[in-house]
Amino acid sequence: MTAYRRGDVVLVGFVFSDESGQKRRPAVVISTPAYHRSRQEVVVVAITSNVERRLVGDHFIADWQRAGLLFPSVVTGIIRTIKRPMINRKLGSMATPDVAAMDRELRRALGL
Repeated sequence: MTAYRRGDVVLVGFVFSDESGQKRRPAVVISTPAYHRSRQEVVVVAITSNVERRLVGDHFIADWQRAGLLFPSVVTGIIRTIKRPMINRKLGSMATPDVAAMDRELRRALGL
């Protein structure tokens, strides 16, 4: 089984929040190695190429090419826990400054 690291950008089947369907989209892994050792799930945050709309918890990915993305993109505040087999493949990894900025936005959105 592939080990995923925090900051890895992966392609997953994301279920819509109203559970009306699913769409394959990139996401970034936010769970830690300790979490992965004790569970069969991975915690991810959705990524969108809609850079015009920014909401609480969103972060524009400065180095989107390194992350393996085809277009300028935003990490959203949409958090999901998924089973590992739902990950199609790894696309790339976010740069350290982008991970730090994502963390700040997620803490702000969650009040942590």
